Amino acid sequence: MSPVSPSPRAVSSDAHAATLQDVAREAGVSLATASRVLNGSERKVAGAFRERVERAAEALGYTPNMSAQATARGHSPVIALLVADIADPYFGQIAAGVARGADERGLVVTISITERDPERENRILRALRGQRPQGLILAASRADGIDEGAGSVSSDSELEAFERYGGRVVAFGDRPTGAGDRARAITIDNAGGAEELGRRMAALGYRTAIGIGAAEGVRTSDDRLNGFARGFGSGGGHMERIHRGDFRRESGAAAMAAALAEGVEPGTLVFGMSDVVALGAISAIRAAGREVGADIAVCGFDDVPASGDVTPALTTVRLPLNAAGYQAFRAIVDDDWTQGPLPVEVVVRGSTPGNGQAG
Repeated sequence: MSPVSPSPRAVSSDAHAATLQDVAREAGVSLATASRVLNGSERKVAGAFRERVERAAEALGYTPNMSAQATARGHSPVIALLVADIADPYFGQIAAGVARGADERGLVVTISITERDPERENRILRALRGQRPQGLILAASRADGIDEGAGSVSSDSELEAFERYGGRVVAFGDRPTGAGDRARAITIDNAGGAEELGRRMAALGYRTAIGIGAAEGVRTSDDRLNGFARGFGSGGGHMERIHRGDFRRESGAAAMAAALAEGVEPGTLVFGMSDVVALGAISAIRAAGREVGADIAVCGFDDVPASGDVTPALTTVRLPLNAAGYQAFRAIVDDDWTQGPLPVEVVVRGSTPGNGQAG
């Protein structure tokens, strides 16, 4: 069989964007056959016809329509990733892991930003359901007990509807209550990692700590603050108070400024429930003319790249976020998926030099 060559129409300067009809005509096959080849239908197409269609599509520069693929397959070749804030490096590392997996399978990743707003999340889920992505990854921590307002459609209802169309839901943390049996969860030991950090800080001699977290009820923040308090308390330390805000650097700075206004004794340890929040606290400590480390110690959680770049470098809990993102992707596409290990590791750096009370 001779290869298909571009027709004069395909290379003319005023040629329109190639359509599926153009490909079928170029390959000498029916429109239905061309669609089955290019839109991923489950129906088999003879190898000779498949080759002709693929060569014609390449010659014409045809790009498959995702909506048509969704119709043929029941879903589109898309993985939808929902994050709270794309500027937060925590989510950037997760997204990189998801994208790595998608590239291996020739799939596309779309990213939507929820800002941890239930109504915004609902709107995004409703819109995504119409696009029929193959899977949905919820990377942002969800809050417990949120009143979504009278007459609003809950996110859990939207997830249930999404799964009815054949999509799979993967969430970080607990499996969403509204999702069905096909839903999966990526578990990160936030509480255990923070508890170990608390023990290590108590072993360095710290006895008084201030926590900076998100609003009460946000699971990731609560798990980390509670875990740290347990570990710190087991070594003789005491969490004196907690200032709350959100996950942004600016919120960490504002919470630390409020703590400083109330009074912070030298030798106090500040635990930011994320590195981004802890870095904000560091900026507020410096703005107040205090020293980070020997005066006020600071530790965080996540080990984002910036944590090792500041001076002194930030003590933190290292999470394998890229690997977690990759596992979330595998949870979408592998029917027999089981979660592999995601170890957490305490990394002690210069922001917590110890205050000489150990032992």
